[in-house]
Amino acid sequence: MTIKLHFFGAAGCVTGSCMLLEVDQAQVLIDCGMFQGSKTLKELNYRPFPFEAPKIDAVLLTHAHIDHSGLLPKLMRAGFKGPIYATPSTVELCGALLADAGGIQEMEVEQLNRRNRQRGGAPIEPIYTRSDAAACQALFRHVGFDEWAQILPGLRARWWNAGHILGSASIEVEAKDAGGASEHILFSGDVGPGGSEFIPDPEGPAGLDHLVLESTYGGADRPVLSIADRQAMLTDELLKAHAAGGPLLIPAFAVERTQELIIDLLQAMESGAAPRGPIFVDSPLAVSVMDSYLRYGKDQRGDNPFAHLRESGWLKFTEAASESKAIERVKGWHVILSASGMCDAGRVRHHLQRLLWQPQATVMLVGYQAVGTLGRLLRDGVKDVRIQGEHIKVAAQIRALDIYSGHADAKTLVKWAQARSPIAGSIFLTHGEPQSRDDVQARLRAAKAAGGDVFAPQLDQAYRLDGVKVVAEAAPSPRLAPETPAKLDWHNARVDFLNTLTQRLMAAPDDAARERMLAGLKAQLGAAPKT
Repeated sequence: MTIKLHFFGAAGCVTGSCMLLEVDQAQVLIDCGMFQGSKTLKELNYRPFPFEAPKIDAVLLTHAHIDHSGLLPKLMRAGFKGPIYATPSTVELCGALLADAGGIQEMEVEQLNRRNRQRGGAPIEPIYTRSDAAACQALFRHVGFDEWAQILPGLRARWWNAGHILGSASIEVEAKDAGGASEHILFSGDVGPGGSEFIPDPEGPAGLDHLVLESTYGGADRPVLSIADRQAMLTDELLKAHAAGGPLLIPAFAVERTQELIIDLLQAMESGAAPRGPIFVDSPLAVSVMDSYLRYGKDQRGDNPFAHLRESGWLKFTEAASESKAIERVKGWHVILSASGMCDAGRVRHHLQRLLWQPQATVMLVGYQAVGTLGRLLRDGVKDVRIQGEHIKVAAQIRALDIYSGHADAKTLVKWAQARSPIAGSIFLTHGEPQSRDDVQARLRAAKAAGGDVFAPQLDQAYRLDGVKVVAEAAPSPRLAPETPAKLDWHNARVDFLNTLTQRLMAAPDDAARERMLAGLKAQLGAAPKT
């Protein structure tokens, strides 16, 4: 039995999950997600796949987040016609998330093409459209937790609750040859932190040949917090934002983070611990996703904690664009929850444009921020940003509250991996920036979590699995240099330069000094290239 494992995404970075498992003549993808982060990294979403889509027999999907599912409609457009296996709630969530992603593509490409026409540039096409996302839904097939599904002859898979978001799973794959010899590989997906009242603790099988493990927070150890601790920390942030005198804007991922935050925000306000005021859920996707939580959400007691959210008088769901724009006319204390969580798309950018320059406003980041995103730049303390070409001085209070993460920290990842023992072969680390990945790699090696080594694949790296033996194949010409995904790119540098230039020009003593500065820069650049 010949097995090859290719890492076509989430290798050296956190997003773009996509692994190709070749077993003899069969080809199965585990996830097919979008890259998020710098423009250089996101440009990979527009390129052809590094494999032949019509030859893919099936897709096994861990969960609905866009960095795991977001290129499935593109895969269909490229010629894939096979089944996509996922849990029922993941299938339902994908219906909303992929349609939203297609809509964002259409909107942003329309805006970009308008600017390109003004500049004389060539038009571009969206990666896919809403109609593509709708057509892709026909390829989905439901699978249950803890049940084997026959994917192909000699290949079956089983989904285990990963405790990350609604419907999220780790996927166990068993490949068996004609002689009865088998190989077990577990793909962790995103592993939850455990201890949530909304999502079960992550599970998984024991006794594997190989483990593919995420490492998003592989360099972090979080304190153990009770529900009361978490709510107290949020209440403290609410009090500080209220004291600053302006609204509180929370860029939040539409799935899971928004729903948990709503419950805690309402608890803080309705208990009197925090000032009361309207809570605007300004994300059509979050509103749509709420229906899935009303159907599938359960706490540890089996009750649905989301069942009565729509009844609260403090919650205001804004679906129409006109309702979203009307929020800026609201006076007094209020909270805005708006997607996207990394501030790089959606309605949150409109709110950031009007609030970032106001010192009385507060922006609170509550999720992971990929390198190169506006959210990461704000978290890292930049004082000037550009949003849709507009230069904005950052005067608002920028806060970060990393207690709503759906990812396990380093110690939890190691503990979860050890619970999968014995792992006869090796562990492959994905979904981590280099430092986080390297930190958990060292911990896993020290804990002797696997019989073999702990590998840190680069983008497009492939490995041949021969029983428990692992052989790294010669790396192809990479689509990106290994260091690219985890650093700021030239687009970020260009924005920083333009912001610095604007500041220097404004600080110059007179127009003559400004003209000299610009003439010197123009001379250094030389003649403009001919078009």
